Amino acid sequence: MTDTKPAFLYCGILDGQGGASEIATPSEWSEERGTLWIHLDVHDDRSREWLESASDLDPTIVDTLLADETRPRSLATESGLLVVLRGVNTNPGSDPEDMVSIRLWIEGNRIISTRRRKLLSVTDLRESLHRGTGPTSSGQFLCALIARLADRIGDFIDDIEARVGQAEESMDDVEQTEFRHTITTLRQQVALVRRYLAPQRDALDRLYKQPGGWLSDADNRDLRDEADRITRYLEDLDLARERTMVLREEFLGQLAQEQNSRMYVLSVVAAVFLPLTFITGLLGMNVGGVPGLDSPRGFLASLALMVVSGIGLLAFFRTKKWL
Repeated sequence: MTDTKPAFLYCGILDGQGGASEIATPSEWSEERGTLWIHLDVHDDRSREWLESASDLDPTIVDTLLADETRPRSLATESGLLVVLRGVNTNPGSDPEDMVSIRLWIEGNRIISTRRRKLLSVTDLRESLHRGTGPTSSGQFLCALIARLADRIGDFIDDIEARVGQAEESMDDVEQTEFRHTITTLRQQVALVRRYLAPQRDALDRLYKQPGGWLSDADNRDLRDEADRITRYLEDLDLARERTMVLREEFLGQLAQEQNSRMYVLSVVAAVFLPLTFITGLLGMNVGGVPGLDSPRGFLASLALMVVSGIGLLAFFRTKKWL
């Protein structure tokens, strides 16, 4: 790391009116000034060092904030609340289903958040604080962050549903390989997002059922509403998954029907030519006594016999409704 890289992505004090004032280091903060928010990039060595030695956090909390990978969860303690959340990756050039984690330790007057990759929902919070329309407390901060994460998850799910609808409409017009790739991609994206969304719903359920003393009734209502919204998103994902499964089954059925139709045509052609092959094989034997061998009309007679046999077989297929 270079010396010019800041130790904190953001370090500021919420003024309780929707705004915030940035400070250089947490040492400039006191509880009387408001709620402190520290945002860290765990790839920064100086940030990790501060978190491990100067944050006054329990080592198990620090380990969670610095972990390489972790699933969404929440844990309420006497001193604060540990929350791990995931949001869709809306960074340019990234796959949305590659969900980005945000880890938070929240106390009554202090918020510590860590990231490994940029999360635009956090950027939205910073901008709202700069405009003076941001959260006024640690509880509102948590609710506002969860709401922004849910908004982007909702946009992603709406996009998934729209793409599933397009696939349903274009199944008969799109080339088979392209359609199969589209369905496979949709199912993978649904599975990857659902992998983190289900535990995120459970984490939000625990948040409003076992809140800390610093959460207001309004915060609890907001958390419950967000948990319900995540539940609806999960139901939408389940429906999208079912629709892709139906599409896949319909596609496979259509493919099997086309193959059966082609095999049927080949079988009919083979059946029509079966007596013709028998006649040509019989008359083509290199032995004496073959009818018409010395007759100038032998070829015409053989040709007429094959035509009559073919027409007769086709008429038989028509009678049986096989053709």
